[in-house]
Amino acid sequence: MQALGRWDLDHAEIAPIKIRENAVFRVGLRGGGRVVLRVHRGGYHSDDALQSEFDWMRALTASGIEVPRVIPSREGKLFERICTTDLPEGRQVDVLEWVEGRQLGALESGLQVGDDAVAACYFILGQISARMHNHSSAWRPPAGFVRHQWCEEGLAGPDPLWGRFWELEQLSPLQRALLETAQIAIKSDLVAYGKNSGNFGLIHADLVPENLMVEGDRIRVIDFDDAGFGWHLFDLATSLYFVRDKSDFNVALEAFLRGYRTHRPLPESDLTRLPLFMAARGTTYLGWVHEKKETETARNLTPVLIEYACTAVEAYLAGRER
Repeated sequence: MQALGRWDLDHAEIAPIKIRENAVFRVGLRGGGRVVLRVHRGGYHSDDALQSEFDWMRALTASGIEVPRVIPSREGKLFERICTTDLPEGRQVDVLEWVEGRQLGALESGLQVGDDAVAACYFILGQISARMHNHSSAWRPPAGFVRHQWCEEGLAGPDPLWGRFWELEQLSPLQRALLETAQIAIKSDLVAYGKNSGNFGLIHADLVPENLMVEGDRIRVIDFDDAGFGWHLFDLATSLYFVRDKSDFNVALEAFLRGYRTHRPLPESDLTRLPLFMAARGTTYLGWVHEKKETETARNLTPVLIEYACTAVEAYLAGRER
């Protein structure tokens, strides 16, 4: 692969890990060990935004929070722009250290740990999340730092970050009306909640089980591609969204909160807004499949994502009316 020529890596084999939006590959090295090669999709991050992603990751590492290390290219760059005849505009490419372990779970298969391990894993995840939020509350980003905003406009404005979810073609008329109502309500409630250093800052924004690598009693967070500025509760909602209808949801939620509160307060008055953020999280996935409707992934996931999102929105709106 042309991109690997920019790094001092004596590789023996390359295999795809995930071809979704970014194309992610496992690279086996001749001397032993592995690294991850990531080819970014076009237009999601500017070069400044990608540099900012790495700035935060390195700052987290310096503070003692384990995240993947970025491996510089031969010229000392944290990413390279690779151009080809087919892609003259180029793609950003970076290389990250390999993180051992197995995913906590996946959308298609659910959690991949035993019932007795759910509480332990989510307790650790709660601790990690609180430490990351503490870090972002205190850290001063370097000049030129830019990331997208998971704010009221990014989640429920006229053009949300991941797409106009209420326009998804597969929605029934009733579902469309429900989501149009939700868009207005979500934006209003997010504005009313407000932003301050206690509830808003840099967040990972994609703490789904497949981005959590479990190795014994150790959990490490990967994939900072969606990291940006948002509410801390959005991280909590994301980490629990796909287990919301599972029997171990309450165990996972209680364990996450215990872990989180060992490092950072989370008032009950804030926690009452969790249904709001569950609904907001759900609608983002509908925007995503709407924007990616030509892909096999979107076609396969759309029915289940509609069901998940509509039930989350219904629960949120029902609680709002009480």
